[in-house]
Parts: sequence; structure tokens; C-alpha cells
Amino acid sequence: MSTTHTDSLVELAARKELPHHQFTDAVTVEWIKANRPDFPVAWPPPLRPTTKALIESAAIPTRWLAQPQLADSIHGHRHGLRTAVLAALLADWYGLNESDAAAVVIAAAVHDCQRHHDKGDPGHGGRAAVWLAANADLVWTHFRRRPSPSEVIRAAIAVRLHEVAYEAFTADDRVDHTRNRQICDLVKVADALDRFRLPKLSWWPNARYVREPAFGQLEPLAFDLVVTSEAAFLAGASSIEAVRFAVAEKGLV
Repeated sequence: MSTTHTDSLVELAARKELPHHQFTDAVTVEWIKANRPDFPVAWPPPLRPTTKALIESAAIPTRWLAQPQLADSIHGHRHGLRTAVLAALLADWYGLNESDAAAVVIAAAVHDCQRHHDKGDPGHGGRAAVWLAANADLVWTHFRRRPSPSEVIRAAIAVRLHEVAYEAFTADDRVDHTRNRQICDLVKVADALDRFRLPKLSWWPNARYVREPAFGQLEPLAFDLVVTSEAAFLAGASSIEAVRFAVAEKGLV
């Protein structure tokens, strides 16, 4: 009897042969588990009722994606929802007001929605920011909120800058970041924390590229959310169900 072997993301990454569309697999999830870092003691992440309500709406519709075939890929619904959850935890940790917390969570939820593929895809943050501003009524209604111009602008700036390294900021980027520093930084941190899903250790979360001391405190939770939700997805849950299961298991909702 012959069997067909499909290379895992780990194997493909090692050979620098990752395709444009990348989907998790059992071998990669086991590799992630086996490489769990030696995390420090972390704080328990409480969530305020208003932030929990944002998380309940943070699963975005597939029709919002520029490429619906990416819905279950490594930049699809699981990544977007985990990033939104991590952004919500950070918003509460820093005591953001309701409007700033909403901007952070909404930006995190949609930050990759205009990706064309799962590789570098330069400019996807800018495309998503334009899409968000153009569809503000649709998005904020989904989150059971009314969009205010300032909230939309703050979220759009964070979405645009999430893919731009600090050292690569242009003069205009620095102006936008200065006006919107905390929201931009927290979306960057939340996105970076979900990098435990990636199939190469050098791509995992690295505090050198973020500017928030809470980063290290959230790493253990971020790792567990990845492992639990990716395993649940492979066991048959939808992407949204898988992340919601992981979030509930950690007692966040």
C-alpha cells in the first residue's frame, strides 16, 4: 500500500519553499508544542465586560476578505481573532477607555483582511486601512458600535502601520504614530504575539521588535491560544469555533 506524504509547513519553511497559500497541519502543530519556550511567570489577564463584548463580535465575515480562500490560512480567521483577543487583553491591562479599546480591537480584527496571500505581501496594511475607512459603517455596526470619525481614523492608522517596522517609518508614518502611539503599538504587539503559529523559530515573537513591557507577560497565553485553537481546527472545528474554544478554555470569557 502506498501513501502520499504532504510536506508540512515546517518542512517547507526549512527549504524556503512555502507557497503563497499556507494552511496549518498536524506535523507543524506538534512541532510548535515541542518547541514551547521556558516562559516566565505571567499575570492572569482579566477582561472588562465592555471588552468581552468586543471580543464576542471580533470574528469577521469571510466576505470582508480580499481573498476568501485565505479564510482558514495562517493569516485568516484564526489569526485575526486571536490577535483581537490579545489586543483586548492589552487594552484592559493598560486601562484604555472604551473608545480606544474599541479602536484597538477592531484594528486587530481586520488588520490582515486585505491580504492577497500568506507571504510578505507588502502594502496589505495600507489596503486594509483604506478598506476599513471606506467600510466604517459596516464594520462598526458589526461590533455593535457607532463609528466616530476619530475612532475610525485611529483604527485605520494602526492597521496601516502594523506591517511597517519602526525603523522603516517615513516622516508621515512618524507623524501618524505620534498622534496614535498607544493604539498603534498595541496592535503591533498583539499581531507579533500570535507569531507562535509560524513554522520557523526565528519568526516567533521577539521583544526586540515591539515597544510594550506587557509583551513578555502575554507570551504564555499567546502560545497556548495558538496550540489549542490550531489543534481544535485540525480536529474538525471551524476557525472561529476553534479560537472561541481556546479563549473559553483559558477562562477569558
